[in-house]
Amino acid sequence: MEKWKVLDSKYIIQRPWATLRVDRLEMPNGNIKDEYYVLEYPQWVNMVAITKTNKILFVRQYRHGAGEILVELPAGVVEDGEDPEVAARRELLEETGYAFGSLEYVCKLYANPATSGNPTYTYILRDGVKIQEQELDASEDIEVVEMDIEEAKTFLFENKIGQALHSSALFYSFKKLGLL
Repeated sequence: MEKWKVLDSKYIIQRPWATLRVDRLEMPNGNIKDEYYVLEYPQWVNMVAITKTNKILFVRQYRHGAGEILVELPAGVVEDGEDPEVAARRELLEETGYAFGSLEYVCKLYANPATSGNPTYTYILRDGVKIQEQELDASEDIEVVEMDIEEAKTFLFENKIGQALHSSALFYSFKKLGLL
């Protein structure tokens, strides 16, 4: 198996949250794909955040693309040049007001590697303590939700986590924690 060769690449749109490029590609068998569209996004982090009282933190927020209010894991963007572990701690503090002791890598996932190349890293953080109020961006309206582990597992198994990368992150994390 070989990678495809990029013959040409041009951007159609480059905006902070919508970047689309079209590539002209040569496949290993010599076939040419004149238009292959790729969405570019930054790297992301998802956090399975466990407090000192053994609760898992979730966030409830409106997601306009789906048109629904969803319960999700705390998550966010890895800034340019930022280590994903640093981003995980920063995003948790901003979204929830909690700081955490230990941090453990779980997995790296792609939402749709056929059309986008940004990875999403998942971490388990433990011993969380609330140390401040949320520091939300102007476009964020986030409610923090605490669940005990059994409640979180039931929530997941009943398909109440609508964000696919968050469901996957929870399954991998529960396996790593010996909870499956």
